[in-house]
Amino acid sequence: MTSFPQSRACRTEQDFLGNLEIPAAAYWGVHTARAVENFRISGRTVGELPILVRALAQVKKAAAQANARVGAIDVGRANAIAHACDDVIAGMLHDQFVVDVIQGGAGTSTNMNANEVIANRALEHMGHQKGTYSILHPNDHVNASQSTNDVYPTALRLAAWCGIEDLLDAMASLRRSFEHKAAEFAHVLKIGRTQLQDAVPMTLGQEFTAFAIMIGEDESRLREARALITEINLGATAIGTGINAAAGYADEVIPLLAEISGVPVVKAENLVEATQDTGAFVQLSGVLKRVACKLSKTCNDLRLLSSGPQAGFGDIFLPARQAGSSIMPGKVNPVIPEVVNQVAYEVIGNDVTITMASEAGQLQLNAFEPIIAWSLFKSVGHLTAACRTLKRYCVDGIRANEELLARRVAESVTVVTALNPIIGYENAARLAKHALANRETIAHSAQALGILGAAEVEALLVPETLTRPLPSRAMAS
Repeated sequence: MTSFPQSRACRTEQDFLGNLEIPAAAYWGVHTARAVENFRISGRTVGELPILVRALAQVKKAAAQANARVGAIDVGRANAIAHACDDVIAGMLHDQFVVDVIQGGAGTSTNMNANEVIANRALEHMGHQKGTYSILHPNDHVNASQSTNDVYPTALRLAAWCGIEDLLDAMASLRRSFEHKAAEFAHVLKIGRTQLQDAVPMTLGQEFTAFAIMIGEDESRLREARALITEINLGATAIGTGINAAAGYADEVIPLLAEISGVPVVKAENLVEATQDTGAFVQLSGVLKRVACKLSKTCNDLRLLSSGPQAGFGDIFLPARQAGSSIMPGKVNPVIPEVVNQVAYEVIGNDVTITMASEAGQLQLNAFEPIIAWSLFKSVGHLTAACRTLKRYCVDGIRANEELLARRVAESVTVVTALNPIIGYENAARLAKHALANRETIAHSAQALGILGAAEVEALLVPETLTRPLPSRAMAS
């Protein structure tokens, strides 16, 4: 759990609940201290989410500059606040964001933590001691024209945008790895499977192409969902009416924030609606769940295809990453797909949390955005790491078991499906039954039954015939 640094030197800060002693070196203040005491929940601090901390600083910088433009605060204070925000954006003082990520109050504790850290850093830039709030105040100046209810969701959207950018990069890299393997395996013929039973032939390249396409489709869906979070309610203040914001502030702050953050944010059409609506997060989480489900399905397939080495499918070899057993020498397990599976299960659970938290919003505000944020960032961050891990430690090193696959195709009765247009379904079924019963190849059985010559069958059962549509031809009678 978060604990305050041990120090004899303290300063006294007060709020309407009373006085508290704050370590003199701390950039946070009384409101943060109360939140740390109240919310000992996860043991994880906001400072451990650097994309959210940077986003908060970007919002505060844009707000300071907009407030200066509309006359809500003077230029000197605005510049000091902006300077402090630049420090945070650059990675400084993140350890001062000490409140738990899971908190009551709709994110007020996080917003106050940001206000206090930025105020005290700005005071230093102005040549004053921390806590000299008569010069520059966390609420009156850093939080001018703002409320937690527009700052926190706006910062969450900025952070989510950046996190998704990293996820999209990781997904694209994984997709390209599958595409590379698809090209490498384009000539490798194998037996496809449906319902874990032998089906018809395909190439291993076709199988890996499908993995790549599934990821590519989800990249598109993720970009669509990300576009929804660019609509923000900054300027709405408490419930969307804009109370306490200076006239013209909302129109100034959002273009400034877009410039500072690089995120193409736009003002929501109706700020009252936007302040209470968390539907964009539900949509985004749903797409993350889709990504997780399909990625997990791909990993299931990789584990099945590599099962063995003697008593399983054995179609492919996954890179050996570590010893697989403390008792069975030589055993190697598919640990990389397994860890990706587990990330997927977590993402699916996070989606349930986000859905319930969104539904639980009441009237003009959703108080549960902190758990939405924490769940969302876990999903995005862990999926990003999972994609990179899967690419680097698994997909890049996959090899085909070409000898085994070729033997299975040669021995498989399922290739008889390709003869349906030539000999008809009934003859093909009779041929398959005979081949299985006598443990013969289709070519030998076709000749034995007088349906086709062995050489003719072998000429027909080539990859071009078995793995793609053929021109129309008359069915044999």
